[in-house]
Amino acid sequence: MTDPLRVLLADDDSLIRTAINAILHPEADIDLIAQAADGRAAVDLAVRHRPDVALLDIQMPVLDGLAALREIRRLVPAVQTVVLTTFGQDDYVAQALAAGAAGFLIKESAADELAYAIRAAAAGNAYLSPKITRQVLNRLPTVTVRPEEDLAKVSMLSGRERDVLILLAQGLSNAEIGQHLFVSEGTVKTHVYRVFAKLGCENRVQAAMLAQRAGLLEPPSTPTTAR
Repeated sequence: MTDPLRVLLADDDSLIRTAINAILHPEADIDLIAQAADGRAAVDLAVRHRPDVALLDIQMPVLDGLAALREIRRLVPAVQTVVLTTFGQDDYVAQALAAGAAGFLIKESAADELAYAIRAAAAGNAYLSPKITRQVLNRLPTVTVRPEEDLAKVSMLSGRERDVLILLAQGLSNAEIGQHLFVSEGTVKTHVYRVFAKLGCENRVQAAMLAQRAGLLEPPSTPTTAR
């Protein structure tokens, strides 16, 4: 039996912390090991406990969620971070994803999404709440300055790797990508690894953002062939 995933929660609203604790308590594979009411405490607890996943609210006192995210990524890069947000905070979320967050969750999301997002982040994948994923991607030009660099990186991909990137950016899982391309899930994982390496991305979210900036989410005029 594997050890449960160790999770840190940071939110200045005690009611939110209580609700999330109640949601996660029945999950045998998830252990909420620490809670923080501000961003500075979140960073300190992340350094002390080195959780698998940190759930970070965007708006917190002392140190806001974005600053806490950057500090955690700098000090304990192995910790995966998931941003907690509300509707209307798309700009903040896009910046958080660009800083290396493994995904974001809408606080109003269904309870089962929370555990799913934690497991996805811990596995090196990403979870973007379906409700506003497209809204976030559509706002990426506001946080991007040199899209030509993204185009240069994309040009290094093989045809099949490009196909994988496009499907990944559309939110498909490895299994779903395999079904679309008629290859095994293991083969898809290999392609995803190579895509990350060539693009310089740490996770699926960053790769999806790069694909958006490079204009790959428009349907291709002709299908690419596998190589």
